[in-house]
Formats: sequence, C-alpha cells, structure tokens
Amino acid sequence: MTGARIQLAAVEHQTVDAIAGPLLTAEPLTGVGYAEPVEIIGPDGETRRGRVFEIDGDRVTVQVLDGTQGLDLAGTVVRSHGGASRLPVGPGLLGRAFNGAGQPIDGGPPASGRESADIEGAPLNPVARSHPSEFVETGISAIDALITLVRGQKLPIFSGYGLPAAQLAARIATGARVPADTGGDGFVVVFCALGATRREAGYYREAFAESGRQDRMVLFINLADDPAIERLQTPRLALTAAEYLAWEAGLQVLVVMTDMTSYCEALREISAARQELPGRRGYPSDMYSDLASLFERAGRVRGRPGSLTQLIVLTMPDDDISHPIPDLTGYITEGQIVLSRDLDRQGVFPPIDVLPSLSRLMNAGIGAGSTRDDHRDLADQLYACYARGCQVRDLAAIVGTAALGEDDRLYLSFASDFEQRFIHQGPERRDMAATLDLAWDLLDRFPRAELTRIRQRFLDRRR
Repeated sequence: MTGARIQLAAVEHQTVDAIAGPLLTAEPLTGVGYAEPVEIIGPDGETRRGRVFEIDGDRVTVQVLDGTQGLDLAGTVVRSHGGASRLPVGPGLLGRAFNGAGQPIDGGPPASGRESADIEGAPLNPVARSHPSEFVETGISAIDALITLVRGQKLPIFSGYGLPAAQLAARIATGARVPADTGGDGFVVVFCALGATRREAGYYREAFAESGRQDRMVLFINLADDPAIERLQTPRLALTAAEYLAWEAGLQVLVVMTDMTSYCEALREISAARQELPGRRGYPSDMYSDLASLFERAGRVRGRPGSLTQLIVLTMPDDDISHPIPDLTGYITEGQIVLSRDLDRQGVFPPIDVLPSLSRLMNAGIGAGSTRDDHRDLADQLYACYARGCQVRDLAAIVGTAALGEDDRLYLSFASDFEQRFIHQGPERRDMAATLDLAWDLLDRFPRAELTRIRQRFLDRRR
C-alpha cells in the first residue's frame, strides 16, 4: 500500500507509516523542528491541527490535536509551514477567555499582539532568579496565616475526588491581592482549567464575571471532551501569556492551574499510544521533568519588577499522597496545601488540613513590613495548640470526654473552634489583619503560661 504524503514548505514529500491513537508517525522526514505546528489534511479534505511531538533521527511523531478518527495511510497529507507553536501576546490578553488551543471562547477576535512567544518557553535560569520576599493575600485565613503564599512561589493544593478544589481555586483567583505599596495595582490572574466539565467551565466563567475582576484576568479552559493531546498544550499557552504579563508588562501575575491530574492522565495516554516503557503506575518515566518544565517557569527575575506565582491544584487518586502525581509535584514545588475529607464532611469550607500543609517560603514573606511582626509567633502557637487539640480528640474517642482533665478539655474546645471559626469562613473574605486578630481571639482562652510559642513582648502588648 502506498503511504500518505508529508508536504513540506519546500514541497518535499515523504511517507506516513503509522497512525496510533492521537499520534501520526512518518519517516524519513527532515526539515521540521520540535513543537512545530502542522496541518493534517484527511481523505475528506478536512484540515486538522497538529504539532511535531518527537524527532528521533529522521523519524517524526506528530500530535493530531483534533484526533485521528477518519484518517488513513493512503489519503492523509500533513503540511508544515515552519516555525514553533506561538501565542500572540500583548496587553489585549487581559479580560479574554480562550479554549485549550488558544482560540477565543468569549465572542471576541483571535488573540493578537505586536509580538508572539514560543509556547514551550523555558524554566527560569537559577542565576537570574531573585528570592521571593512579598506575600500574596488570598483572603483565606488558613492559607494567609499558616501556609502563606509568597510572590514567585509555586504552591500546590492536594485535593481528593469530590472535594471542593474547584470552588477554592475560583475563590483564590477572584480574592487574591497584593499590598498596594508593593505593586497591588498591577496584580493579574491567569486561570488555566484542564479537563474541566462543561458545568465547571460555566461555574468558573460565572464566578469570574460576578467578581468584577474579569478585566484583570486571562482564562484558558480545556474541556474534558476536548482531545487529550490538547491538554498538554493548554498550560503552556497559559504560562506563555503569564510570562509576557510578568516579564514584559511588569505585572504581578498569579497563575492558577487546575487540575494537573488531568494533565498527567493525558501524558499517560499519549505515552501508551507511543508504546513507551511505562514508569510508576503506568505514567511516563519522564513525567517529573515534564512537570518541572512547567512549574519552574514561576519565580522572580532579578532587575525586573514583575513576578510569576503558581498555585497548582491536583487531585490525589484514592486520596493517596504518595501517588506519583502528588509525590513528584512535591519534589518540584515549595510546600503543599492539603484538603481534608473529614473537614469537608463537617461542612467546613475551605476544608484545609493545616497540620500536613506547609509553605517553605513563608518566612521570606511575613513579619514586620510585610504582614505583621507577630505573624510568625501566632502561626507557631496556632499549630501547637491545634496539634494538641487533635491528639486530645483522638484520646477522647477512646476514653470519653468525661475522663479528660481541665487542660485537655480546653485544647479540645480550641480545636473545634479553630476549625469552625478560623478554617471555616464560607463566602467571607478576610484580610490579613482580620485573620491575625481572629487568631488572638481564639488564643485568649489559654492562660499566659500555655502560650509558649509567643514572645513576651507580644503577650504584653495584647494583655
């Protein structure tokens, strides 16, 4: 059987020798580059989008973004125009909504700008990095007080199936702020939804429209029924837009990506189609480096006023934090926010389990001149009291509350109030001052001798 032809810019023709899943393989083929966009013309004359996914000598694998159904070896032509996949960038990105392929879904014109950027980008050079030192106020007390997000940080949210991670991501995207004296007027959000249902996509767009901040946001939505291969491109489009806004426009950019588990499932699907040797649980062996190529695009650059912060939502299959997706993510990022199924059952929103959560860059963004001078001490004391309260709760489940001493009952009541008044806040948004004042109110029940994590000068000022 005569194979299909590859028509290059130089009118060179070659042979397609295999079509498997969303991939098309051709050899011998020369004159194309990695990630180069191509057009696939099927036997029916329909044009589909694709890009060069892998080059191995003269063997080239092409991703067919619109699926390979209906293609065959005899009647398929692939045309290359040269150049890498690029996104037009400019101030006009703000206020726009695009699908996972970068096409507008808001009724506006296609993305346009004086410049265009390669969507593959590159991780920031460690030599050029500036250490993060300013906090991002999310309006969520558990995060702001105990797991503080710092500009230039990459911080994941570890969720489970059925937990309100989508609602939390939308709340942070619409409620996050930075202080006015550190660039608050230039704060923008790039929101990237991966594998979203149509209901979730509608929820995001409605929530952002109601927030009144839509003109300071850029939205990329990849739907669950879109081609899986497109899911690999969507976060790269979002990060390319964010990099322009941060490094060229000098803005403070927060990138919210949800759900990276859908991205990793697409990686596994493509890896299986390529018949690669699988790694842990069938995921590709290079998944770590693939995720790192995305996450390491966050940071601050020395000498530039902008910043790029990432908040990454992922779902842990079977609530297993040792699963390859959260496990590898944890090695790349700087902490984690863990959602609790038990708190969610109690109606606590957001159901953040603060004990296994942490922000490794928290100390760089808090304290006098940033949040408040008593922030670190209050955070340490809240952790200590809540940890003991949880221990007492476990003990009470065995021996009963009546068997507890007076001190233990005090810590038990604190744990319940901490969950219901501090972690739980429903639709309310709290600024940092209100959050830290609430922390003092919760700790006022303890005798001064019990507040061993707070320095005396702060206790004297309070009491």
